[in-house]
Amino acid sequence: MRYQRFGKTNLNLSCFSLGTMRCLASQEIFQATIKQAITVGINHIETAKGYGKSEYYLGKILKQYSNIDRKKIHITTKLPPTPNPDQMSQWLDESLDKLQLDYIDCLAIHGINTWDHLNWITKPNGCWSVLQEALDDKRVNHLGFSTHGSLEVILAAINTDLFEFVNLHYYYFFQRNEAAISLAAEKDLGIFIISPGDKGGCLYTPPEKLNNLCDPFSPLELTYRFLLGDRRITTLSVGPANPQELADNLSLGDNDSPLTPEEIQVLEKLETHLEKVLGSDRCSQCYQCLPCPESINIPEVLRLRNLAIAYDMTEFGQYRYGMFENAGHWFPGNKGNKCTECGDCLPRCPEKLEIPRLLKDTHQLLNGSPRRRLWE
Repeated sequence: MRYQRFGKTNLNLSCFSLGTMRCLASQEIFQATIKQAITVGINHIETAKGYGKSEYYLGKILKQYSNIDRKKIHITTKLPPTPNPDQMSQWLDESLDKLQLDYIDCLAIHGINTWDHLNWITKPNGCWSVLQEALDDKRVNHLGFSTHGSLEVILAAINTDLFEFVNLHYYYFFQRNEAAISLAAEKDLGIFIISPGDKGGCLYTPPEKLNNLCDPFSPLELTYRFLLGDRRITTLSVGPANPQELADNLSLGDNDSPLTPEEIQVLEKLETHLEKVLGSDRCSQCYQCLPCPESINIPEVLRLRNLAIAYDMTEFGQYRYGMFENAGHWFPGNKGNKCTECGDCLPRCPEKLEIPRLLKDTHQLLNGSPRRRLWE
């Protein structure tokens, strides 16, 4: 397992971090998963106020097992943004109590997804005074934020210079946030990638076409290497449901070398295949079509179409598309069938895509049962 400096926090974190959102079926499964993670060399465990009993279970384990060296295991918990400083203070006390800790290594504001969320933290008389007090009295050692927001919001949050690390989405199949990765690295923030195996494309169970295109590598292996080979990135979240799921591809934690010629060749093959299959219907993800009068997240809808058509990633597309209109600010935007064919987006598209047609086509292809975030 490779360990790397987590930006200006100066913590040395394992290149894989254990996310605890999915291993909550029982206290016994949670405990076994934590112990297995530590055994394989993971030294960073992430929980959150919103993850059910995760903080409580983790606190019991940390208290119960004397062979867990607290100074060598780094804990991150996450609290949602709020306009109420008293509420933030109460939540922090509750998290410390559940975790049975005197201090938290890293506290992340959980979901700076909108301009309001950012303002709640930074405005005068907002929550910053509570957070600064927690930093000053060492109840919190390092402060960062997680985000599912727009690139513009993420860049603004980084540019406040209030945070030491950021948790965000960035994968081979979603590179929109590359500018945020660059800015965070420039400012020496620790960079934590959220759930690349799941949010990066449901790569634990990839379709046969994608498997064949990635051969001789697995899609999961290739996306891990795409991220681990980027030395700006410190750690990737893995979120197993049980100890058995933890083993998949963790051996890659020893390999932080740049991408090999063979790996680059496969990634180029994926791009060539995408262009060939989609032809003149390919969305290049420039985002110039926004804003949409009907609040359709056009680029994300068409990204899911790109992946479904080119790589048979239909299951992933249905999983994410089903969150539109159901997950609030965590996955904002209306579905493609809300298009009124107003034509507002058409002159702004450099590829001259027939966007209304593609939106309706995507809806027919991917619409299924509504989905919410797992921990909701």
